[in-house]
Amino acid sequence: MDESIIIAPVVVGILFIGLPWIILHYITQWKKSGSISREDENLLDDLYETARRLDDRLHSIERIVAAETPELEVRRPAPELPRSDIRQIREK
Repeated sequence: MDESIIIAPVVVGILFIGLPWIILHYITQWKKSGSISREDENLLDDLYETARRLDDRLHSIERIVAAETPELEVRRPAPELPRSDIRQIREK
């Protein structure tokens, strides 16, 4: 009998206070981190620049190898988007 008196308020507290509190807490955390931070955006810009430079180096190496070995095919580089177009795509 004594246990049921204690268990009932604990279960009601968990169901009506604890569970909604946990759900609302994680919903607000999810909404706060829903967008990209300025630091992450700077990191993406740095990674883009590094990838572009590596791609340029690869094309240079391919041209050198193709000049030395004429039977190899050199792939044509994909057209590169200007930085302003990339920023507009990201903002959409």
